[in-house]
Amino acid sequence: MLSRYRYYRLRLSEAGLLPKSRLAQVAWYLLGLAVFLFALQRILAHFHSSYGSSLGGWVIFLSLLVIGLFGFLGFRWVKAKMLWRLRNRLIVTWMFVGVIPVVLLVALTVGSLYLFAGQFATFIVTTQLNSELRELEAANSALAHELAARMERGAGPETPAIESLRQTNKSWSDRHVYVWLNGKLILSSSPRGILSKAPLLPSYLKSGFSEVVRHDRKLSLRAAETIPVGGGELTVLSSEPLDSNLLHDFAAGLGEITLYASGLTLRKVGQDEILESENIHKTTGPQPPVTANNPQGIYLLDTGKDLPAPTITTGTIPDPARAMDKQVSFATAVKVVDWDTGEHNSPAAISVQTRLSKLYDSLFGALGEFAPAIEYSLFIVAIVFALIELVALLVGYRLTRSVTGAVAQLYKATQHINRGDFSHRIPVRSSDQLAALANSFNSMTASLEQLIREQKEKQRLENELVIAQEVQAQLFPRQIAQLPSLEVYGFCRPARTVSGDYYDFLKLDSDRLLLAVGDISGKGISAALLMATIHSAVRAYSLEGIPMLREPVTVGGHGSGMSLGSSLQGAEVSPGTLLSLLNHQLYESTPMEKYATLFLAIYEGDQRRLTYSNGGHLPPIILSEQGSLRKLDQGGTVVGMFERVNYDEASAQLRRGDIFIAYSDGVTEPENEFGEFGEDRLIDIVQENRDLPLDRITEIVTAAVDDWIGDHEQPDDVTLVLARAR
Repeated sequence: MLSRYRYYRLRLSEAGLLPKSRLAQVAWYLLGLAVFLFALQRILAHFHSSYGSSLGGWVIFLSLLVIGLFGFLGFRWVKAKMLWRLRNRLIVTWMFVGVIPVVLLVALTVGSLYLFAGQFATFIVTTQLNSELRELEAANSALAHELAARMERGAGPETPAIESLRQTNKSWSDRHVYVWLNGKLILSSSPRGILSKAPLLPSYLKSGFSEVVRHDRKLSLRAAETIPVGGGELTVLSSEPLDSNLLHDFAAGLGEITLYASGLTLRKVGQDEILESENIHKTTGPQPPVTANNPQGIYLLDTGKDLPAPTITTGTIPDPARAMDKQVSFATAVKVVDWDTGEHNSPAAISVQTRLSKLYDSLFGALGEFAPAIEYSLFIVAIVFALIELVALLVGYRLTRSVTGAVAQLYKATQHINRGDFSHRIPVRSSDQLAALANSFNSMTASLEQLIREQKEKQRLENELVIAQEVQAQLFPRQIAQLPSLEVYGFCRPARTVSGDYYDFLKLDSDRLLLAVGDISGKGISAALLMATIHSAVRAYSLEGIPMLREPVTVGGHGSGMSLGSSLQGAEVSPGTLLSLLNHQLYESTPMEKYATLFLAIYEGDQRRLTYSNGGHLPPIILSEQGSLRKLDQGGTVVGMFERVNYDEASAQLRRGDIFIAYSDGVTEPENEFGEFGEDRLIDIVQENRDLPLDRITEIVTAAVDDWIGDHEQPDDVTLVLARAR
């Protein structure tokens, strides 16, 4: 007996049916236990015993466990048999590398085409809906303007004209028209045989309204236009029901369209929440979920526990034109405005059931006889792409090791760069493109080293420029001394870090004020230094006096004709004399190409008189309350270009409310495609805002200049000085 048992055991082992591993033994043991319990359950059930039903759960559990174990054992057995030979390993590798990606690519393509087809189907419907909305808006706007013109002529709105439109224009047959004048309904026109109550005008309604709205649980297309008429407002509202008639027109030549008018809400979801929603579906199959995006987050259509019932279904699903003419089912959300509240949290949904052939006809219908050629071209392109994919897989294997080796070297090099070691270089041992990439990386690291050095130097220069900017900012008046009869304000914004423009207010005594506005040639540091020189000279000579000019004695051997023997005190300084001295100093101490324009004026408050001299600067303007203007252009040429220049003086009387405007070319000369900003535009802005504070007028002017420049770089320093007699 024992020998027979060993005999059968040996035969089973030779056949490979005898479990050898511990996992296989457990699987067979559980299988036997499951069979025993199943048989016991059937026997107990035959005798109507209650114990039989309690064994059913164990039988199901053991059966599932046995299936899983034998599935794993079968996979391990197939793997051992197939991958024992090297050839089989290469075949499996090729399957995973070549075949499976192609299958996945084909599946992705098919899925993408289906999604595109569904999106295109809903796009056709929503486009027709939007087109109907635009047509309704245009017709409503035209009607509103026609009614407004009639009322301006003294005539009233006429219902027969609208009824005539209903008879001659099919699109007007289902439209409701309501007209309000100053909130009072003066006209209500509905289609024949339909009694309609005029809706209430909501508070949020604005002119140019054109939306799909929900009112009294019904959807409709509405457009509103508000036009001022005779001191009042004329509001015209056109409404067209979103019903089966309209959807039937959309479904013509496409397929079946289903409208879900209610039962959907927008629910906001978090970024880490799994976006899941119940599909809008019909008995023909499921529809994809519909989501909506806006700046406040992602919103998901929520149907609650019960799916919404279709409100309107029109059209029929077309018959397949060929064997591969599959049915396409897709849904999309339609934004709906609640007429009473103006909210958008309860959209509608449109489901489209069509065929690929109908979508193809819609997409390529305009091509006519060229459509088959395009179809064949796409088919050929698909074949070519498949061949290229196969060749790429074959060639890719041979290039894998070289590419991965180069990538590993690049990754190691990036680790050095990440640690700040820019001296690391990749060894180059070939002459292909990977070697060129390595050379480029080495060149990049060398450039980074040089860039870091230059950046440090640039940072040092920028720090010095910031210090220069802070020093220059101290030169402009920080606390402007105002006179009882004159208020002043100045503003300067550099085009670069430092400015070459100059302005100053210097109070000579309790009733006299010196005003200075200038513009240095050039920009940057050199202009800023020359500006600081002029600033210091004007203040020094205005407060301490200036030397008199004589012929015989010279300074520095240049024959300048200036003597230091006597001087004028600060109270006796005149703008012309001061400009002459500054011209001499700049001529002697600066190169020929360096010069400045400078306007100097002294205001005497007791006489409201402005004595000035203009050294080549843009003429300041005195703008009266009536809009008349006077330009202060008496003086001479620019300062610092010629050796001897005499500057004439003139005076202007200021009346209460007059505004003095002095500016640099950075205000009037910026250009765009319309030309220069111009002096006239500056005068108009100041005249329109003359009653505002001077600092506010300055803000408005500079904002207008910025708008004129747009996105371009500020071309020159912007300086504006305003004064107003009071």
